Amino acid sequence: MTAPKFILGIDIGGTKCAVVLGNDRMKVYDRIAFATHAGLGLRPALKNLMGALDEILIRNGLKSSSVRRVGISCGGPLDSRKGLILSPPNLPGWNRVPIVRLVRQKLGCPTRLENDANACAAAEWKYGAGKGRRNLVFLTFGTGLGAGLILDGKLYRGTNDMAGEAGHIRLAEDGPPGYGKKGSFEGFCSGGGLARWAAAQGLTGLSAKELFELGRGGNRKARELLRESARYLGKGLAILIDLLNPEIIILGGIYARNERLLRPEALKVIRKEALARSQSVCRIVPSGLGERIGDVAALSVAVMEE
Repeated sequence: MTAPKFILGIDIGGTKCAVVLGNDRMKVYDRIAFATHAGLGLRPALKNLMGALDEILIRNGLKSSSVRRVGISCGGPLDSRKGLILSPPNLPGWNRVPIVRLVRQKLGCPTRLENDANACAAAEWKYGAGKGRRNLVFLTFGTGLGAGLILDGKLYRGTNDMAGEAGHIRLAEDGPPGYGKKGSFEGFCSGGGLARWAAAQGLTGLSAKELFELGRGGNRKARELLRESARYLGKGLAILIDLLNPEIIILGGIYARNERLLRPEALKVIRKEALARSQSVCRIVPSGLGERIGDVAALSVAVMEE
């Protein structure tokens, strides 16, 4: 490679971490991923992360001075201003981890941290399905459920980086837990919530992916559970439509891969629950970046404006 400057993206999740080498046009040159499961522990995970940073530079013939900026995307809670990861539920033991300082010390370049849902919202806004929109909601619908908000043409983080925790909204008095709350939006509409819900219905030992495969194959119990998940998705989306009046709601992860199974029931509920004037201006779409969204989101953080 002859280009003098590159950017790095670090995508830290509950099951995996990825280090991405790219440029400010979101072109990805290389990628290294490794597990960050709960049993791994903080120190081994950080060691793997620092090793991946070394490896991606070495195998592309680069020095740290070739890196212009680094963006880090991670599930909350976190403190983006201080660069701290603050014990995310999917990363046990990651308590007050000064991730920005650690990476900046290693590479010697400006480094930023952003909530993963915010990073995905910004990526879709700049490069994906939300390009050109001023009011946008992005829902992760992955292992958990978080929301990133673009309001009046700006990323909205809230007072202390806690805006957009849509998964904590209670949609029913009882139901699968998410965010430690039974009947929550995340419980009904996330990979972890669906797996727990399926187990409670006798479909034990299934991941969300396997549950959808069963549903597509015609399994009656799986299809009914997924229809019910879609109905709760509609309820949650109706709340967001009425509250935020967005132009577009973009769903990633599980929804983007399984739109055909989820969209019809969700739209039925939205038509019934949401204000007609608000829903008339709001489109519900899957991620425009598809499976690239985690990589582009992390790279996007590196080039975000203050």
